[in-house]
Amino acid sequence: MFRRNRKQGMRTADRNLLDSRQDSDWVHTDPWRVLRIQAEFVEGFGALAEVPPAVTVFGSARTHRDDPEYIAGREIGAALSHAGFAVITGGGPGAMEAANRGSSEAGGYSIGLGIELPFEQGLNEWVDLGINFRYFFVRKTMFVKYSQAFVCLPGGFGTLDELFEALTLVQTRKITRFPIILFGSAYWTGLVDWLRNTMAVSGKISPEDLDLIQITDSVDEVVRIIRGETGDHADIERLGTEDQW
Repeated sequence: MFRRNRKQGMRTADRNLLDSRQDSDWVHTDPWRVLRIQAEFVEGFGALAEVPPAVTVFGSARTHRDDPEYIAGREIGAALSHAGFAVITGGGPGAMEAANRGSSEAGGYSIGLGIELPFEQGLNEWVDLGINFRYFFVRKTMFVKYSQAFVCLPGGFGTLDELFEALTLVQTRKITRFPIILFGSAYWTGLVDWLRNTMAVSGKISPEDLDLIQITDSVDEVVRIIRGETGDHADIERLGTEDQW
C-alpha cells in the first residue's frame, strides 16, 4: 500500500506488464533477480535430483595437463567412479577437468557445475551432465546438497572458499558432517599448521575442529576415508548405466 506522496505516479501491475512502450531496465531490478535466483535453484535441483551418490573434487583451474596434480586428479576421478561414486567438479579446466576426465574414462558419471565469469571458462569436454550458474551461492548449495564428501586438490581462492564454506557448515552443524579431504600434504600442511598453531591456540577455533580435515597423498586412502566415514561401500554397479543417467 502506498499513501500520500508515495502514491503519485504509481502504475498498476497489469499496466507494467502489458505496456510494450516501457524500457527494459526492469529485468535488472532486485525483484527480477530473485526470480532468476529461484530459477537457478529449480534447475539445479531438478537436474541433480537423481544422480547417484557423488563426491565433489575441487582444485585449481590453472593446473596444467602435465602437472602431477592433474595426473592425481585423473586418478582420483577414476578411483571414485570405480568405487561407485559420481564425480562433481566446478566443470572448468585444470584440476576440475582432470577429475571429470578420470571419471569419464573409467565409465563413471562426470558432472560439472560451471559458473559465469568474465575471464573463464566454459565446461570441459569430459562433463556428462553440465549446468552453468550465474550465482556462486546457488552453485555452492548444489555442491553441498549433492555431495557425500569434498576432496580438495591444490587450488586458489575458489578452492579455499569452498573448503571453508564446508568447514563452517559442518562446524556450526548446519549440515551433517561429511569427509573433507585435502589431497597433497606438501601443499596443505602449512595451512593446517597455521590453523592448529595460530587459530586453535588463540581460541578462535576449538582443537577438535581440526578433526574435520584429513590430509593424504594416497588416492586409495581418499576412497577408504569416504567409504569409512559415510558408511558407503558401493561398487561400480551402483553407479548405474549411461542410459539410466
